[in-house]
Amino acid sequence: MRILISGGAGFIGSHVSEAFLKYGHEVLAVDNLFRGKKENLPEAIPVKEIDIRDRKALSEVFDEFRPDLVNHHAAQVSVRESVDDPAFDADVNILGSLNLLDCCIKHQTGKFVFASTGGAIYGEQEKFPAPEEHQEKPLSPYAVSKLAVEKYLYFYEKTYGLKWVSLRYANVYGPRQDPFGEAGVVAIFCQKMLADGQPVINGDGLQTRDFVYVEDVARANLASLHSNFTGPVNIGTGEETDINRIFHFLAELTGSKAEENHGPAKPGEQRRSVLDPGLAEKVLLWEPEVSLREGLKRTVEFFRENS
Repeated sequence: MRILISGGAGFIGSHVSEAFLKYGHEVLAVDNLFRGKKENLPEAIPVKEIDIRDRKALSEVFDEFRPDLVNHHAAQVSVRESVDDPAFDADVNILGSLNLLDCCIKHQTGKFVFASTGGAIYGEQEKFPAPEEHQEKPLSPYAVSKLAVEKYLYFYEKTYGLKWVSLRYANVYGPRQDPFGEAGVVAIFCQKMLADGQPVINGDGLQTRDFVYVEDVARANLASLHSNFTGPVNIGTGEETDINRIFHFLAELTGSKAEENHGPAKPGEQRRSVLDPGLAEKVLLWEPEVSLREGLKRTVEFFRENS
């Protein structure tokens, strides 16, 4: 299968690209390299340096590569930046996605796999863990844009017959995650602890998240290739872990002597977020395999070797 993966040189995208290649697919990564890095990928995966907002360049790539499937990971990923500049967020995440979808229709691409978000779309949860039927209450323009693309996917299916699946990720962590900027707490804590620094825990640290290892996420993308299911699917573990626990796990694994240091809580931060992965097990035959402790261990080893 020929697979075009947008954002293929990024943190999650590069793991997904490698998984596709490993299982014999022909892979082309499209990435503007703003956050992605060519060195994240093996030489066997070519990278086209293109912004998904560039409709002409995208069309030329589709003309040349003729993908059977598009795996869409390219995005403006900062919740904070989406709040500061909702128009830019929409330009990248909505209009950029529409460019890809239009290319799929024009070039008769058979299927579209979309990297969406779980916790951000559900907002402040009323049920734990949240199933896909949970009310969608996005609290940021970033979450609104992800939900909007899911609605557009429904339109493209009904109007043009495009097959699709939206993978609603929990909090993905693992090797290659950028510890700078608005990164995941695991990457930030790893970088600080290995440099003998002092991480800061926002608020009381009892806010919970559903941490899913990036290689498990890559397997979910593999599973989506041949599934006939259409719609959103949660990709998480169903287990809540608070930030204080993450801090102590990582302190032990890194040998850090840092003590808990609590700063102000982030305004508007969700208190609890955890996804029900039951549908993924039914329709994708997927479930997480890497335990939190093992995933953190692998992540620390990566940061130690690359610091």
